[in-house]
Amino acid sequence: MKVVIEIKFWRPGNNYMNFDFTPEEEIFIDEVKAFIEEEKLKPHADNVFAPNREADAQTKLDSPPRREFMKTLSKKGYLGMSWPIRYGGQGKDGVYDYILNEELCRVGAPSPGKGVGSIGQTIIHHGSQAVKDEFLPLILAGDIDFALGYSEPGAGSDLASLKLKAERKGNGWLINGQKIWTSSGHVADWYWLAARTDPGAPKHKGISVFLVNMKDPGIEVHPIETIGEHATNSVFLTDVWVADEYVVGELNKGWIYICEALNYERFTFYTIAPLEQKFKELVDLVKTLSRDGRPLNEFPEIRKKIIYLAADVEKAKVLQRKVLSIALQDQVPQTEAAIFKLFSTKLHQRLANAAMDILGPEGLFTKDYEKSHADGKWEWSYRSTLVDTIGAGTTEIQKNTIAKKALKLPL
Repeated sequence: MKVVIEIKFWRPGNNYMNFDFTPEEEIFIDEVKAFIEEEKLKPHADNVFAPNREADAQTKLDSPPRREFMKTLSKKGYLGMSWPIRYGGQGKDGVYDYILNEELCRVGAPSPGKGVGSIGQTIIHHGSQAVKDEFLPLILAGDIDFALGYSEPGAGSDLASLKLKAERKGNGWLINGQKIWTSSGHVADWYWLAARTDPGAPKHKGISVFLVNMKDPGIEVHPIETIGEHATNSVFLTDVWVADEYVVGELNKGWIYICEALNYERFTFYTIAPLEQKFKELVDLVKTLSRDGRPLNEFPEIRKKIIYLAADVEKAKVLQRKVLSIALQDQVPQTEAAIFKLFSTKLHQRLANAAMDILGPEGLFTKDYEKSHADGKWEWSYRSTLVDTIGAGTTEIQKNTIAKKALKLPL
């Protein structure tokens, strides 16, 4: 059985859809692939490239080799390619950021993520000159990692209900409260923190964004174990003082900046490579294993399952290309992104479920068991894909967005 899926980038034409990359973009794809192959030959490459990691593999700088890899990306000129030239970028089209992220995600390498994306872009558009001077060079050099401080025990999907307090004290702010689900809290250098600075204002208008050094006194990071071994944390802040110069943009306009951040990440967040890779490995599994002396790919019910999944992977790629095509027109693909995330995260789960069904009892073998298939990837994937349906907007939030924005239905 041979399954070939080849959908290239979609960009609007005059009266047709063009799925081709430009010649320049094709050259860049080849360049990135060659770079990755060279990096795979280096010591500690097994720590940098981890395609079997799930959920948090692409952004987590949780080891010295993965941190060093980010600096290597900087030296190659791969960080901030779409940033304005005056801020150290190259002024390139966002599709170059997308290409880089796709190829890095395909091999489980850490990608530029939020530093170059939402945080860097927000600083460029709204940060003071002092904040730009301090943080933009560090981001471009790959010398800094951030954690996002948004969710709280009582404010997740309804983020505007956050209660973390920032109270005026001298020429700064005293911050008290708790954040939760802070994925990089245990490894990050700085905290991109949303706090309430005007408790008397409507909930969407009394929020500000702060930059907080994770080594400041009063910050405690407590790990949270999840079913998928996803590293996340609860962060407690007790009388953490932050100077005025580390307020990002204007006071009480943090909600605007948080919402804009999704637009800034439109070329880096919505990747399809991990889904493609997982499907390829599922097909390889069916090709190589046998049951009762009969190759699995000879069983009609298994072939049928794989073919339907192949069609769904194709659908996911088209949905993703639509997100990117709209972004290339400097529009915000809010509904399209919700549809893609809803469909693709559920498809990740269905791929893992299919592998577990095909493997039968052997699908329960964990990565620590020597006879496990693909180092226990499928059992792990079965548990960890649940995280994808929660992070960056839960499945329920995506449904609400589609219902309200696309279908004009009441919530």
